[in-house]
Amino acid sequence: MVFSSVVFLFLFLPAVLAAHALVPRRGRNLLLLFFSLLFYAWGEAFYVILMLGSIAMNYVFGLWVEASRKSPRHRLVLGCAIAANLGALAVFKYSSFLLATLKAVLGDLTVFLSLVGISLELKPVHLPIGISFYTFQAMSYVIDVYRGQVPPEKRPVNVGLYISMFPQLIAGPIVRYRDIAAQLGCRAITTSDFAYGVRRFIVGLGKKVLIANTLAVPADRAFALAPDRLTPGIAWLGVVAFTLQIYFDFAGYSDMAIGLGRMFGFRFLENFNYPYISRSIREFWKRWHISLSSWFRDYLYIPLGGSRRSPPRVYLNLVTVFLLCGLWHGASWTFAIWGLYHGLFLVLERVFVKDQRPSPLGPLRHIYAVVVVVVGWVLFRADTFGQALAFLGAMLGLGGTAGAGSSAGAYLTSEVALAMAAGALGSTPVVPWLAGRFRTYTSASPARGRVVLAQAGSFAALVGLAAILVACGMSLSAGTHNPFIYFRF
Repeated sequence: MVFSSVVFLFLFLPAVLAAHALVPRRGRNLLLLFFSLLFYAWGEAFYVILMLGSIAMNYVFGLWVEASRKSPRHRLVLGCAIAANLGALAVFKYSSFLLATLKAVLGDLTVFLSLVGISLELKPVHLPIGISFYTFQAMSYVIDVYRGQVPPEKRPVNVGLYISMFPQLIAGPIVRYRDIAAQLGCRAITTSDFAYGVRRFIVGLGKKVLIANTLAVPADRAFALAPDRLTPGIAWLGVVAFTLQIYFDFAGYSDMAIGLGRMFGFRFLENFNYPYISRSIREFWKRWHISLSSWFRDYLYIPLGGSRRSPPRVYLNLVTVFLLCGLWHGASWTFAIWGLYHGLFLVLERVFVKDQRPSPLGPLRHIYAVVVVVVGWVLFRADTFGQALAFLGAMLGLGGTAGAGSSAGAYLTSEVALAMAAGALGSTPVVPWLAGRFRTYTSASPARGRVVLAQAGSFAALVGLAAILVACGMSLSAGTHNPFIYFRF
């Protein structure tokens, strides 16, 4: 079940909100756990057992890590917890990829192995939705207990809700236990919090349905073309559409998750902060998928030595972290190369860009960062490395000519153009800045004119939210293209 679906919007969510408002406070965690498991079982009826196993396993490991704190086995217990979590992730997400890589490395030796009865064939393994997100979330809980940053949770219902909470279960943000531990124990839902949650959810829904879904059409069509039919115009339109699609797809989902969390009394941290205004790749990763980049920083980069080691070791740490970051996104060499690509630019920036302060070169730095990110998205979106090279070649004018009869204009409908314009504007903080200036102006004086203006602004915002909700409902009811990029992670 996804947030941008008729079933969720008009059946599941109203039922959860009504039940949550009616049950006593002490029963709300159990209620949300039940609905979270139901939410997951809607699309993964069998693999909800895997999630229950993860909940039970990490609940026990949390208690065991704490119980062994003064024992020589303390670190061993943590190692077992990490191995068990990563082992489950490896089996379901990476087993086919690792076996295919092994077969490629062995080459003709696989024929000999088959003759002696050793088969390297493996049936396709189903990838449970959201397994990367909830596995990393569960590991962070056990590691934080090991570090003494949080006490182990004694109530299994709370651990279960933390790992399976439906607002952020499928695609994050990756929530740290220490950030919501107090809210799991006791939380209050105010009218202003609930209203903020509704507004944030509607804005996120609009990003996903009206912008990301619209731009998915030209992006998918462009990346589906054969190299000899890919003209430079179509290639650039496709990659720009995908650049905006992936941002509004994922940032929209994060907005909806944060809004839903606020409706139920939880405060999740922000996951995006206008990454496309970055002036370096280092800044980009401080603004893009913040919960994941901070997870790798705190649980991998710093334990490896972070920036405290010699420069060559720091560079190796960066490349290692981003190689694993790429593989986290998918079991494919294209994702691995995408991660290495970003790691390489982070190393280059450390070597050649010592001063990160604002400078007259700011616009050029911004262009550099955007170009690097956009080229990286080709690697991210392509199914194979060969396809990525062909697509990049087409962007440079090296594509085939068989597609000359097809122009980018055939893909650039009025609806796509409007979505692109809205996406370009929405990927910058211009609208929040204007809204802030408007609030500052109208609240600076109790003059009647400013009060009336403030009321008019509030009414316009309410009408705008209602229009977004209606437009999204109409689009979803019509069965328009509704992909979700981060489902596969």
